[in-house]
Amino acid sequence: MVEGTGDVRELLSEAKVWCAVEAQRLAERYAKAPPTAPVLFETGYGPSGLPHIGTFGEVFRTTMVRRAFEELTGHSTRLVAFSDDMDGLRKVPDNIPNPDLVRPHLQKPLTDIPDPFGEAESYGHHMNARLRRFLDAFGFDYEFQSATEAYRSGLFNATLVRLLEHYEAVRRVVLPVLGPERRATYSPILPVCPTTGRVLQVAIDEVHPARGSVVYSDPDSGAQVEVPVTDGRCKLQWRADWALRWAALGVDYEMYGKDLIDSAKVSAQICRQLGGTQPEGFAYELFLDEHGHKISKSIGNGLTVDEWLTYGPKESLALFMFQSPRKAKRLFFDVIPKTVDEYESFRVRYAEQTPEQRINNPLWHLHEGRLPQDDVPVSYTMLLNLASVVNAEKPDVLWGFIRSYVPGIEAADHPRLDEQVRRAIAYYRDFVKPKKAYRLPDDRERAAMEELERFLAAGEVQSGEALQNEVYEIGKRHGFDNLRAWFQALYEVLLGQSEGPRIGSFFALYGVDNSQAPVARALRGELVGAAGAA
Repeated sequence: MVEGTGDVRELLSEAKVWCAVEAQRLAERYAKAPPTAPVLFETGYGPSGLPHIGTFGEVFRTTMVRRAFEELTGHSTRLVAFSDDMDGLRKVPDNIPNPDLVRPHLQKPLTDIPDPFGEAESYGHHMNARLRRFLDAFGFDYEFQSATEAYRSGLFNATLVRLLEHYEAVRRVVLPVLGPERRATYSPILPVCPTTGRVLQVAIDEVHPARGSVVYSDPDSGAQVEVPVTDGRCKLQWRADWALRWAALGVDYEMYGKDLIDSAKVSAQICRQLGGTQPEGFAYELFLDEHGHKISKSIGNGLTVDEWLTYGPKESLALFMFQSPRKAKRLFFDVIPKTVDEYESFRVRYAEQTPEQRINNPLWHLHEGRLPQDDVPVSYTMLLNLASVVNAEKPDVLWGFIRSYVPGIEAADHPRLDEQVRRAIAYYRDFVKPKKAYRLPDDRERAAMEELERFLAAGEVQSGEALQNEVYEIGKRHGFDNLRAWFQALYEVLLGQSEGPRIGSFFALYGVDNSQAPVARALRGELVGAAGAA
């Protein structure tokens, strides 16, 4: 809640931030008849591979809508994290140990395949445990649901029999989206072979709603086999399976990737055939790796949650997930510094905003209106560049400069800043330092930097703003009509990189007396020489 800002419900009803708009849209579903049970949010997980950052993103974003909906309407809600662990494993992922242990069990349900990690009852149980630890670490409020348990316990039985009663109608919904070859044998029902335990994609020869069974030809022997569709003896092809969950569980809201928009439309039609009401949906864009390829849990490309948290706090990851969910985003290490600083910018802005503005600030939703109070007076980018200049390996080095910049500040009183210092050093060590490439200044740059050195040596100006203004003026006096080129030259010559901080603020943090030294060293060619020697 936002303290002292009036009616949160009223604020959310007018808010333009995406999760509030989604909550408003979901609330319209109950405009005429309030729900008689908790409104059900669902997220899906395919446990054929390890949970990845996209899995986190879907649960996190759904949680943002869920919280906004609860505040907006006062209705109770539930969130089910559903694992499709009865799916047949189609191929061995690239990023698991002991692949030869798994390979003989292809096409079996994931919960019937040995665990290649040697830790759990099955492959599926291991991945489910990973998912739950993953979600628990972030404090998500959810209920876990296993597809294997849902099918084998009979939870889906009534809806499966209803599908038999509408079998041809369901097939007609799906057939137009299939290719000619698949269309010839397509069935929404996939029998689990009583002999091999494999999930079979075979044509169904007979459907018997009264007996609750189907008949198919065994692909090995050719014999006719009749199996019940209930109690886990069959599962549904994934579009129908999605609709089955919606109808049987009564799902009200679910997100999905943009690549599943057409499939969601098909599943919605099947859901109606099964007597259910399709949930409200939200299609988000996909995360891309450093090469612009879709992140895949079976390949393990892109960035993991643990990798992000090595270099940036949880709040920065949450902000990255929160912003622009309908925009495809490259998810790699180089987005972390910018996102950490964006979080702090939103935090500074929040303190000055009206209630109407705060409700559209991402941090209101990330922290439910209760932001952490300790300030971070030095940006992540500034810490990175400070670490770069002093070649910092330990936090105490950076804290020495921070204390000079902010008198009286101590690490013990500012745990968030202390963590930021440690993460910045790790990021510098792993990503900045290996790529540093200093260059010598050209004649015009040298003349400007000589004047800059004399200015810093005089030590007459100490504030970041005044230092920044003088650096601007020096660039202008030396013919840099495009001041961007002047600042880029400073970054490349002094820091060994093409981008950098607001240079006046950096000089103030590093200290004006200290700042003269790297300029002098650069003019003497020592920085290029030191980089070459390293």
